This record gives sequence, C-alpha cells and structure tokens, in this order.
Amino acid sequence: MILNLLSRFWIAVIKSLRHVPVSVRSGLAALLAFVFWLVIPKRRRVTLTNLRLCFPDKTEAERRQIAKSFYRKLMRAALDHGVLWAGSRDEVAAMVRFEGVENITETVARGEHLIVISPHFVGLDAAGIGLNLHVRGCSLYQKQANPVWDEAALKGRLRFANPELIAKHGRGDLKAVIRAMNKGLPFYYLPDMDHGRKNSIFIPFFGVPAATVPMACRLAKLTRAKVCMCIAEMTDKGYVVHISPAWENYPTDDVEADTRRITAELENWILKLPDQYLWSHRRFKTRPEGEPSVYED
Repeated sequence: MILNLLSRFWIAVIKSLRHVPVSVRSGLAALLAFVFWLVIPKRRRVTLTNLRLCFPDKTEAERRQIAKSFYRKLMRAALDHGVLWAGSRDEVAAMVRFEGVENITETVARGEHLIVISPHFVGLDAAGIGLNLHVRGCSLYQKQANPVWDEAALKGRLRFANPELIAKHGRGDLKAVIRAMNKGLPFYYLPDMDHGRKNSIFIPFFGVPAATVPMACRLAKLTRAKVCMCIAEMTDKGYVVHISPAWENYPTDDVEADTRRITAELENWILKLPDQYLWSHRRFKTRPEGEPSVYED
C-alpha cells in the first residue's frame, strides 16, 4: 500500500513537470543521476562492466564519464515522461521530431507489412509515443512488477493512436504479433535484450558474444515484411527520431548474418551516441556454455 502511494506520488510529480522547460528538467535529472549513482551500486557496476567489455580501448576514466552522462540522460528521459504521459498532441509533437517518418507511413499506406527495429536508447518511449501521432502500430511489452508504474506506462503508450500492445507471455507472442501485422499495423520491435538461452543465438556485440533472439529476420521472412531502423536521439531541446529507409536484401537465407546486420547497425549508432544506450541492462547475462558470468553477484 505504501509503495503504491509513493509510486502515485512520483507519477504525479513527473506529470507536473509537463510545462517545465527542458533545461530545468535536465538540471533535476543531473541531481537524480548523482543520487542513483550513489545509492544503487549494483546497477552502477553493471553499467561499468558493460562499458568495460564493449570499450576496452577506453580508459576507466573515459568509461566512467560515459556512464555518468548516461545516468543523467536516463533520468531526463524519465522526467520527460511528464510531456509524454500528460502533454497534448502539439506538446508531444514539439518535443519529439521525426526524420524519415514517411518510411513508415508510406509503407503502411501501400498495405505492406513492416517491422520497425528500435533498440534500447534512452529516448525509446519518446519515439514510441511520438510515433502514435503518425501511425497506429503494434508492439510487445513487458509488464512491470509495480502495478502503479505498469498502469501509468501502459496508459502513456496507448495515447493518441491506441496501438495494439501485446503483453509478453512467451508462448503465443509471435502468433499475436502476426495477427496484429495482418491488420496492417507496423510492428515496433526491440531487438537487443537478453532473453536467455532458449531461442537465442550468440552474436558478437562489440566483440562480446551476446544472446540474441533472431526474431526480426524470421518474422520478416514469415510475413514478407520490410524492415527499417528507428533510433531515438536525445537533444538539448527534446528528441530527434531517425527512421531509415527499408533495408535492401533483407532478410536473406542466413539467420545469423541477418541478426549480425541488426547488431552492426546498433553498434554504429552507439558509437555516435555512446551515452544514450541502455548500459544498465545485463546484456551479457547469458553466457556461452562453459563461460563464467561477467557480472558480480
């Protein structure tokens, strides 16, 4: 009960920041980032371990600088939900600008299936909710343990276009996605989480084997869907969402090569925006047979 009340309080606080200038939210985010950096050492260690594995050529000081900048951007993204969850259409449109949105809308207008690959950058929710201003889509979502936060996140993601959001259950997820795509909805897909050994293959991520579900290429082949990349970039004023044209020669008959292509595109964007990727996720939790864990228990 107390946890739920606290959660509702913080959600109300976030929504109250809807009219606060971005510069002020950035200042508040810097303070929150400092606190979270200190009080959650386990997540801090995960972040630094990921950076150490992916950027071995950087110094420890350089990696810590990226990590702390990432924390500030992650906290600002959290506070920006005031606009995403409570702002008007015009306010969301002003904060979230798109480059290449026609690569989605025109494909949908032609009646073609489309998979929009959107990796875990800090602006992920901004891109997803902002995209609702332009097209109705579908996506999978993971229910959160806290019911109050889960309700707020779900309501926020359903704004404007009422997209079809499919709660992850494992069995039946793919069939539900295909049914939604057959209604003409583009599929907003997050490809870069560790979902365990089952159904995954190991693909090098900055040279480190990472368990990766090859869903995008298999689904594209099954549904004859086109595939494009969607990257949300946080800026000083809001977000710019970059949407690529549909990829040529994708998918192929080589599942591993197709999955490597997604990872390669992701790596290129991370090199451009190193402090905006979700380094706090245990991306290397599942290890190849015989390899020890890379994270501290």
